[in-house]
Amino acid sequence: MDARGIPLSQVASGANVHDVKLLEATLESIVYPRPEAKDEPTEILCMDAGYVGYEALVTTRKHHYQQNLKSRRQESDEKINTPGHQARRWVVERSHSWFNRYRKLLVSFEKTEASYLGLLHLAAAMICWRQTVVIYG
Repeated sequence: MDARGIPLSQVASGANVHDVKLLEATLESIVYPRPEAKDEPTEILCMDAGYVGYEALVTTRKHHYQQNLKSRRQESDEKINTPGHQARRWVVERSHSWFNRYRKLLVSFEKTEASYLGLLHLAAAMICWRQTVVIYG
């Protein structure tokens, strides 16, 4: 998701697969054109504690991202102690809420992963369209 919570890519798997295992596939499936890659990380990727570790670090560096790993406690402390600090975690939580409005997606009864991913893409397209209408009127 971008800084406004607009979905940039999606991948699907079983519920028993940890998020960090899908990080590579998620970053490779981003459809929005990114700036030219340089030697140093150019963009910040906000992540939660599930992405702590060597595997996630290697993957994010390979795709030229800088990790922003902060717990909820750290974000709330920074917001209290630093005037004007903008917490970033709420963007992801809000975007998850947008997807939860599509009740068909909450529990997958689809027979194939491809059909469920198709429904996710449809929901993402509708979210993008609604946010564009809100922004541009």
